[in-house]
Amino acid sequence: MQRFLAVGSIVLAALLALLVSATNPGRVEIELAFGRLVSPLGLALVIAFTLGLVFGLASRVYWVAELLNERGRLRRGPRPRPPGGPRGRFCCQKKT
Repeated sequence: MQRFLAVGSIVLAALLALLVSATNPGRVEIELAFGRLVSPLGLALVIAFTLGLVFGLASRVYWVAELLNERGRLRRGPRPRPPGGPRGRFCCQKKT
């Protein structure tokens, strides 16, 4: 079921990208620091969207990795002592 949803999502995204590029047939000139690119507007939009998605996912993965690292550090860190000392309240009492 998961594989079907993943493949279906990829196919839907590809069809949506095809629709965007087909409805925007104009050409656009993109000036970069190292040169100029001339490309169809639809393709430029799809590439910009894809790059934004990839960089957004990468930043979210980095954030989750930091949270997991902090969680592990907190688990391994010093723990507060229980009330009554390190062995508990009732372990060292004299029996009468």
